[in-house]
Parts: sequence; structure tokens; C-alpha cells
Amino acid sequence: MKGLDPVEIDVCVSEVGPRDGLQSIDRILDLETKKRWIEAEAAAGVSEIEVGSFVSYKRLPQMADTAQLVAFARNLPGLRVAVLVPNARGATAAIAAGAHKISIPVSASETHSLNNVNRTHAQMLDEVRHIRGLVNAVEERTRPYFEAGIATAFGCTMEGQVPEETVVRLAEELLAAGAEEVGLSDTTGYADPKMIRDRIRAVHRAVGHDKLTGVHLHNTRGLGLANALAALDEGITTLDASLGGLGGCPFAPGASGNIVTEDLVFMLEAMGYRTGIDLDRLLTVRDIVKRGLPDEPIYGFVGDAGLPLGWSETRRADNTA
Repeated sequence: MKGLDPVEIDVCVSEVGPRDGLQSIDRILDLETKKRWIEAEAAAGVSEIEVGSFVSYKRLPQMADTAQLVAFARNLPGLRVAVLVPNARGATAAIAAGAHKISIPVSASETHSLNNVNRTHAQMLDEVRHIRGLVNAVEERTRPYFEAGIATAFGCTMEGQVPEETVVRLAEELLAAGAEEVGLSDTTGYADPKMIRDRIRAVHRAVGHDKLTGVHLHNTRGLGLANALAALDEGITTLDASLGGLGGCPFAPGASGNIVTEDLVFMLEAMGYRTGIDLDRLLTVRDIVKRGLPDEPIYGFVGDAGLPLGWSETRRADNTA
């Protein structure tokens, strides 16, 4: 976990709903509701939020207000403001807006890469080199952290299985091109716990543990939390999730179902991992999203069932001990 000075936590739960969640639905959530959502999650203790992406707004009009969201979120205390960029043009806009962290998705499946960002692996590596130059030109104290996320790292709905060696090679090439870190993304929900362990270990062997600390997992086939546990066992310290399980990739058929932020936080805290997140407060954020997206399904077992009897009192006692 890199960026701003971290709170005393064991696992960073990175909220991706305002980007990954909203890009996959037709309804365009209004700017003020997005601001209330982001502000409420930050107040609940979420330390990193991906507030949007600097993409073609003709292709994804849901992201047209990303620069305004970055400007707003930068003023929220203790929050690391992350954005996704598909290319150097998007990175230029992200740097101008003042994002703390920029991530570029580079798909291990070249078919998905062409469908998602209209670029081959070689072209994406050129984009990474260009972005590295843009980032280096920024004064060091305000320079954003630059991560490359390897999308479809566990499989692709267009190509099927993606070879492990492709993922490892791409990780090495992305770091050599200038990314500070790589992440692994289960874009289409193909991963299982063994595959998670095997691929994390393979990338760690190739580039080092400090160059892969985060994963982006989907719950498409019901294995999201099991995969998150497998990732934790391999030393991963940042896990992406989306409030209410919103989202998926609009350019990969069948890629539905992000991990539900509330369920992930509950599991981690129940197991003794410190996330820095007040789950009672986090659950109230669901109402903001439900009001803004009345026709969209909002998922989450904890949100539906509620917290166990005495949960909040036990957590408060633990935190003051």
C-alpha cells in the first residue's frame, strides 16, 4: 500500500465503486450524490477510493465528472484519491487534477486489451513509458503513485484461460517500462483460490513481494471472499471492493460482480485484521447509493442480515484496549 501516510491498519480496502461500479450501469449518477458517497465512505475510515477514470466520455459518460470528483476528494482528510487512466492522455488529465494514485489497466488477454482500450501489449507498454515520463516531470512531493493493473490475469471471457507465463512476463515488462507496482485483476471472475496463490507466488518470484501488493477480485462465480483470503495468505495487503457489489467490466461479457465492500470489511475485522473502517458507519452509506440508484440491485449479506449481536460494542472495546 503506497501513497499518503497510512493509518495503523493491516489491510487497505480500496473502494472502487465510484469507478468500477458506476461504469457498468446505464444510469448516470449525479455529481452531488457521488460526492456524498465518497465523503461518507472517507468519514467511515476508508483510506483509498478510486473516484473515477479519465477515459473517453463519449464511450463512458458516467465518468465525465472525474476531474471534479478528484478536486473534491483531495480535500477529505486522510483519503488517498485514486483514478484509472487508459493511456497517456488520461494520465495527463489525472496529473492536472491532482490525483494521488493513477492506475493503468493492461490486459493479459490481448483480445480484451483491444476491446477495452484498442491497444496491443506493445502499444500499452509504450503508453506506460510515456506516463512514466509525465509522472517524473511532476515535483516529487506532489508526484502521483503510478500502478499498472494486469487485467484478465486469471482468465478471459474472450480467450478463455490466460497462461501464467503471460502474466509474469507482462508484470516484468510493465515494471521495466516505468510502473512502480503491478496489481492482478480477476476482471471476469475466472479465479479460484489455488490460481490466486499460484499466480501471486509466480509474480512475487519474478519481481519481488513489494512490487505486487494489491489485487482486484470479482465475485462473479461466488469465490470473491475465498480468493481474497488466498491473496492475504500470500502477503497481499490491498484488496479492491465495491459498495453493494456494484460493477464489472462493460467491455468483457459476463464480467459482473465486484466483491461487496461491506462483506469484505466484516470478514477482515471478524478475523482480527485492522482495516481502519467503522463498519456501522460504512453500512449507512448504502442508503446514499440506494437513493441515487433506485433501480439498481445493491448486494451484500451483511447489509441484508445486519451485524451480529454485540459486534459494535466488542469492536469499540477492542479499539480502546
